[in-house]
Amino acid sequence: MSSSGMTRREFIAAGAAVGAGVLTLGRAFAQGQPTGGKSTVVRCLRPANFAGGELPQQSVANMVNACVRRLAGEDDLAAAWGRFVGPDDTVGLKINCLFGPGASTRIEVVHAVAAGCRAAGVPAERIIVWDRTTSDMAKTGYPENRDGPGVRYYGTDGDYEPNPTVVGSFNGRLSRLLTRGMTAMINLPVLKSHSTSGITASMKNQYGSFDNPGNHHGDFCDPYIADVNSVPAIRDKTRLIIMDAVFPICEGGPRARPQFTWPYGAILAATDPVALDHTGLSILDERRKAMGIGPIGTAARHIATAAAKGLGTNNPAQIDLVDV
Repeated sequence: MSSSGMTRREFIAAGAAVGAGVLTLGRAFAQGQPTGGKSTVVRCLRPANFAGGELPQQSVANMVNACVRRLAGEDDLAAAWGRFVGPDDTVGLKINCLFGPGASTRIEVVHAVAAGCRAAGVPAERIIVWDRTTSDMAKTGYPENRDGPGVRYYGTDGDYEPNPTVVGSFNGRLSRLLTRGMTAMINLPVLKSHSTSGITASMKNQYGSFDNPGNHHGDFCDPYIADVNSVPAIRDKTRLIIMDAVFPICEGGPRARPQFTWPYGAILAATDPVALDHTGLSILDERRKAMGIGPIGTAARHIATAAAKGLGTNNPAQIDLVDV
């Protein structure tokens, strides 16, 4: 039960109903906020902060907030976060934690984003940190909190829509957390390579949002990844993407590979998932070149497919990479 005496489902449903009126805010950012006709990707690169392998919470928060301020075009922290979420929203923070410590969204990044949502006036109880299962989250170090005070932490745990959604090649049952439990989503991927899709970043992270991802891995996950991200419940509710690129994995992912993990020390933010993933791919390829490994290449062709389907741009001339 919540502090108001409502059940968890009643509380979330009430939040979703109230928040429905502000969904247009998120749609304004769905394909990136262009500057001069370009999609903006903001990067805060501070490798010295993580040289010892630690993730100081304040350093991470400063980096996340610097990115959001620049992306929003607001100096004031509350106003910056308020460009993406607001007091009437129920906000889902979609993490990536299937493969456990070393290959998952760091909790320090999640804490920073949750604090940003609070700064925008979102009540803590209407911030839901989620992924496919609570058990995956637990093995990565996330606490379980379904109904207690504060930010919620739990997975879909098999609670999917009874009927599949079909968009192009995508045919799957969406998480009811996504469809009914939130008005807005902030996507929190971790940057790493992937044995099938070449790269797993913002778009591949949505494979944790439906029941049958195994059916969508053929042919380098192409065009499946693009079609998953064309689903209205995903495309319209995604307000912001914050990429954890503090310790990326340039080869052998999506599992942790210490020999291919390095302290790149960056947080990136965007509202265009294609531009952000294209930028992430360039980061991985640069590291691979330095290690004498060939580029990821056509294994990541879903990025071009997503661009062709109008989900964003992968044209470097149309991406404004801004360092802060």
